[in-house]
Amino acid sequence: MHAETVVGSVVSLWRHPVKSMMGEELNATEVTERGLLGDRAYALMDPSTGKVASAKNPRKWGKLFDFRAAFVEPPHATVQLPPVQITLPDGTVLTSGRGDIDRIISKTLGREVKLSTPAPKTPSLEEYWPDMDGLAHRETITDEAMPPETFFDLAVVHVLTTATIDRLRELYPQGRFEVRRFRPNIVVEPPSGNKGFIEDGWVGRMLTIGEKVRLSITGPCPRCVMTTLPQGDLPRDPEILRTAARHNQVNVGVYAAVLCGGMICRGDPVRLD
Repeated sequence: MHAETVVGSVVSLWRHPVKSMMGEELNATEVTERGLLGDRAYALMDPSTGKVASAKNPRKWGKLFDFRAAFVEPPHATVQLPPVQITLPDGTVLTSGRGDIDRIISKTLGREVKLSTPAPKTPSLEEYWPDMDGLAHRETITDEAMPPETFFDLAVVHVLTTATIDRLRELYPQGRFEVRRFRPNIVVEPPSGNKGFIEDGWVGRMLTIGEKVRLSITGPCPRCVMTTLPQGDLPRDPEILRTAARHNQVNVGVYAAVLCGGMICRGDPVRLD
């Protein structure tokens, strides 16, 4: 039995209402057994394949990073999720309830899509693997199963520490390692002096965030080509992924399951079992 140790505090919270679109930074959020309330609640589906549209296959879906999604009001677990507002690359704002939203998004992407919620029973996506040492495949596209009835890749919560970001910056100073490249839900700042890929050591243990929320850290978070893509003012940079592959088995951050839900806020202490 490990003694409980304070390992940092929450410095940012992120929700991505539509898979592979830019999301919203939060001051506080409810956490349920399906992660941060409303996270990856929607996705675009490709009717031609039945697969989820994901920037993991950027040749098809890289433009998704030019879209931004946010709920029109904060969601609450006791009521139906509110509509989601989607901002297109040209600044046009759409709300999920309008009847022609699929047509407009399809025209913008140049491919037919359907904004969907909830997820199908057996969702899947296509993933492009670049020609790079340290990855499971090279220069190919694979079909990847997703957790049943969700739009998540592997787990419902992604936790990342600022120590990991700082270590990657040390390893590749020319690169712009910023949290938004990695799309986490919870960013933890450890006490000063804690350096390196510290959350890797949390795998198999439990985190308590604030007073009530408890997470089981289930495994490392293996990264993909999405981390290299341009978004906003961040340039395309394959060395982002290559640095993670060379120095941390392509992992950046950890995945978690929710043992006990509740509210979490920026500034909340984070304790390791």
